[in-house]
Amino acid sequence: MDLVAACRAFVSVSEHGSFTVGAAAARMSQSVASRRVAALEDRFGEPLFERTSRRAVLTPFGRDMLPTARQLVQAADVLLHEAESAKRKPWRLAVPGICSTAGLARLVAEARGHGVTLDLRVAGPAQRTELLHAQQVRAALLAVPTDDARWSVPLGLADARDPGVKRVYLETLRVGRASSGPARRVWIQPEDDVPHIRDPLTRLRDAVGLRPAQLVAAPDLTTAAAEVLCSRDLLLCSPAQAEELALAWRPIGEIAIGRGFALAAAGDGNPQLIEARLGDAVARCLGAETSGGAGT
Repeated sequence: MDLVAACRAFVSVSEHGSFTVGAAAARMSQSVASRRVAALEDRFGEPLFERTSRRAVLTPFGRDMLPTARQLVQAADVLLHEAESAKRKPWRLAVPGICSTAGLARLVAEARGHGVTLDLRVAGPAQRTELLHAQQVRAALLAVPTDDARWSVPLGLADARDPGVKRVYLETLRVGRASSGPARRVWIQPEDDVPHIRDPLTRLRDAVGLRPAQLVAAPDLTTAAAEVLCSRDLLLCSPAQAEELALAWRPIGEIAIGRGFALAAAGDGNPQLIEARLGDAVARCLGAETSGGAGT
């Protein structure tokens, strides 16, 4: 027996003095209201109403039970209201700055289609972690190694001129004795200035004999892209970013590196709601290869 539904029928019939009118007020049929009240009476072992052809009059036992039944119905209504409010509460989500405005807009729009309201906070890798720990967001897309990632994005090098090769090898940037002009640099944007991306590149730079200044961490993507557009420098970026900037992208010849992202929730929250409903939408927003399991 649904105790709340039975009490709702009991309260409505008692307030209107009629099974027909009370059932209509409670948005149920007269037969359903009768069955629910009868089930309640069977459960209590006492009649709640004295039934006549025209009216349903409370018995003394029914009058005693009515206040508590009314409280139960009111409490259930409050609970349902709170549940609906909680479902409509925006998910404040920290996202990386590499996502385009169009990509973020599509993510928000698709989330609404799944009954999720997103309130996005664009921030760098360290800032997203800080926002999460301070519980200023409900969840964050954290930068992680690709082996630990839910979503992975391949990285390569892009420049303003098509190099005419399938891969770009860092060793080709080495400055020889007969070289003229400035040394070509590789620009790292803030999203990729994290140990699991920066450190392998730094080790490769040293291994192939590049100068320290040939690997540069940019203050922002705009600065890095401007340097690449007006020189022979290269930008470490994803294929989607290269396409957006009209740059020629190639993978790095010596190593395979990528951005990894994992969704984490603040406190004891559970990010499975977002992953289950919006996993593919997040993948598209990030420019990820797939939205499969860890390591993809």
